[in-house]
Amino acid sequence: MTMNVQPRPPSDTELLSTLFELGREVTSVLDLEELLAKIPQLIARLTRFNAFSVYLLDEARHELRIAYATGYPDGAVLRQRLRVGQGVVGTAVEEGRPILVNDIRREPRYVGPLRNMLSQLAVPMRRKGKVIGALNLLAETTDAFTAQDEALLRQFAAHVAVAIENARLFRAERHYVETLETLAEIGREMSSILDLDVLLTRIASLTKRLIDYRTFGILLLDEAASELELKFAVRYGDDAGEKRMKLGQGLVGWAAQHREPVLVSDVSRDPRYIDLVPDVRSELVIPMLIKDRCIGVFDLESPELDAFTKEHEELLTLLASQAAIAIENARLYEEVRRNEERIEKELQFAQRVQRALLPTEPPVRLRHADVAGRFAAARELGGDIHDFLSPDTNALVVAVGDVSGKGTPAALYGAFAAELVRSRTYRRRYAPDRFSVSGVLDAMNRILHERQLEGYYCTLCYALFDFKRRVLALSNSGLPYPIRCSETECGQIALPGVPLGSFPAITYDEVAIPLERGDVFVFCTDGVYETVNEQGAEFGARRVCDIVSAHRDQGARAIVDAIFDAATAFRGVAPQHDDMTAVAVRITT
Repeated sequence: MTMNVQPRPPSDTELLSTLFELGREVTSVLDLEELLAKIPQLIARLTRFNAFSVYLLDEARHELRIAYATGYPDGAVLRQRLRVGQGVVGTAVEEGRPILVNDIRREPRYVGPLRNMLSQLAVPMRRKGKVIGALNLLAETTDAFTAQDEALLRQFAAHVAVAIENARLFRAERHYVETLETLAEIGREMSSILDLDVLLTRIASLTKRLIDYRTFGILLLDEAASELELKFAVRYGDDAGEKRMKLGQGLVGWAAQHREPVLVSDVSRDPRYIDLVPDVRSELVIPMLIKDRCIGVFDLESPELDAFTKEHEELLTLLASQAAIAIENARLYEEVRRNEERIEKELQFAQRVQRALLPTEPPVRLRHADVAGRFAAARELGGDIHDFLSPDTNALVVAVGDVSGKGTPAALYGAFAAELVRSRTYRRRYAPDRFSVSGVLDAMNRILHERQLEGYYCTLCYALFDFKRRVLALSNSGLPYPIRCSETECGQIALPGVPLGSFPAITYDEVAIPLERGDVFVFCTDGVYETVNEQGAEFGARRVCDIVSAHRDQGARAIVDAIFDAATAFRGVAPQHDDMTAVAVRITT
């Protein structure tokens, strides 16, 4: 004889134990998607059902949406929306109490896609006295759910509400950390872009990672015109609308003028709004600030009401501050680049001027000597000077000088000193006693000292070759001693002197040297003698003397080129630290 034994229904103690265990399990899950998927699995241990859904409340829209469901046809979940108070679920949420329906066919409030269901149990989820959604159970038979199911689900719903709140907090915290990391990454990327147009395009792209906008514009402030100019736009109207807007005009002008964000959920209710872009319903404007100065704004617009939140405002405020610095850096870089281009053009012109001021050929009337010079600046411009002058048919003046310092200031000082040399040399025609060789240096020293150019001075060797009298008159103000190379000897002419412009009332010595055919005289600035190689050794005067002696029978051009070639080879890969000048004079008759 066979007996059918019905399973013993669980006791109240067992139900409570199960309920406690389910509550512990549900509150241990912090991932919201995982939690929602686990809820029907846990409820199945309390009661039977054929379909299940979790509705969560959107407080801003006063609307319930299905966050998770099982037993529903494909696509039905996305379409299902309930207003609070609509249907059984909406009524349960509105009234804050469970609703048990034993026969859906007799329930006029029922709405939903599952018409084959006959029983329903809707249980609101309450957290701290506030309803956040509802659990919805459906069965294909009538009277599928009992009062005990209702009581158990009410208790379980309380656990689920806590778990959902914890999961939301965890998600918010994780989202906040990820957002900060994203902002830091965006900040690093923006700071590396120095082209303004590229930067503005990239800002729009990076902003999309934080807010899914429909319309976005970047307007920069033209302080001189007190206007905001649209510099970049994404779907900012068919033709981008008005390109410029007065400071204080519209929402963007107000935000820029007051240096405050503007968040408008419905632009039709804000008198500041100017209708420039069709179908805009809500707008968010964020000023870009550097300290207390506004350089422009971000402008986001949407065809939906309440499209932007306080969180969006806070995120974009952080992003706007980073963007403001990046934009300012890009502007400064552009200004620096333009200045560098201008300076480069000016330097190139100054180089042409300096080359034009240096002699390229011997004086036309020169009959008794061969003369050549060469100059190489350590920088774009140099402070060395040299000149060949022929005040009369039987005379040649050679001046070689070196201004303290390098670059543009030294070049300007040198140009002034060179003009003094020329003017005093040609005045010699009218006052030869006053403008003797040493007298030229006396006059230059006085004038340069009177100019009070502190920190600048000039060493200069001034040489007058008198071919009629066959004598060389020399005066020196601190330039390295000139070299004389004859048939019998080659060495430096010792002739010291104080640099021009250093002290007032200085007198300069003058020496006279007889001229012989074939004699070679070489004048070099210290940049030649003090050329240093990688080992720190100096080129020195002895090497220059050897080169001059070896090339004595060649022309003046060959001599200065040999000096430069030897100094350059000696220096090797070491940098040139000083301007270099060499002038050679070879007596031909």
